[in-house]
Amino acid sequence: MSGRAGRLGIGIIGAGKVGPVLGAALAGAGHAITGISAVSDESRDRAEAMLPQVPVLDIPSIVERSELVLIAVPDSELESLVAGLAATSTWQPGQLVVHTAAAFGVAVLAPAQALGAIPLAIHPAMDFTGTSIDISRLAESWFAVTAPAPVQPIGQALVVEMGGEPVIVAETDRAAYAEAIDIATAFSRSIVAQAAGLLSGIGVEHPGGFLSSLVRSSVDNALQDAGRPLVEPGAFGLDDDGATPTGTIGE
Repeated sequence: MSGRAGRLGIGIIGAGKVGPVLGAALAGAGHAITGISAVSDESRDRAEAMLPQVPVLDIPSIVERSELVLIAVPDSELESLVAGLAATSTWQPGQLVVHTAAAFGVAVLAPAQALGAIPLAIHPAMDFTGTSIDISRLAESWFAVTAPAPVQPIGQALVVEMGGEPVIVAETDRAAYAEAIDIATAFSRSIVAQAAGLLSGIGVEHPGGFLSSLVRSSVDNALQDAGRPLVEPGAFGLDDDGATPTGTIGE
């Protein structure tokens, strides 16, 4: 980063829920956003709301104008996008290419790397809304960083600039990392939806608000105990407060 005077011209490919938010965070850190790609009306509206004055450009123009290209597209589109731009020799030597897909490390960026680009995989472990609410949430989020060893400090510095905390995840561990992210996200949504449905069925208005404090406190408590066994050996009686412990025999 110091070799680049710390400030980068950053182009964003993808105006879903993630790209514009990370772009806004990087702009807030002093980087210049050179352009963003947006196809649908919804994505164009999101780009305008999160990154006003940033031009909506086609993807080759974004790559040509940028020192760092942030790719925030669906996982299923990432490989073909990178390869397609490599086939037209669009990637530039020395250019940083960063993707945000949880399931991939830097191997998916090999076609860009072959043309001299510098690969980085940075995934924010956060459920995005695509709105300004996410900016403040970045400050309490961890980011998985996967990169060749000499490039890891650049990835870590970018994460810190966005307000997050970086953690290095090895290339070979990205599949397990992605599975953990999927489990946590899907479980949270499905359990809340099921509980909210039950409350609606008995006439409770605004079940989401009703459950908010309960879910947040329960998740916070669970996170504090993360990594510990659900029940300590020999603890199949009552807890200190007289409550039946979770994880009893038969569950």
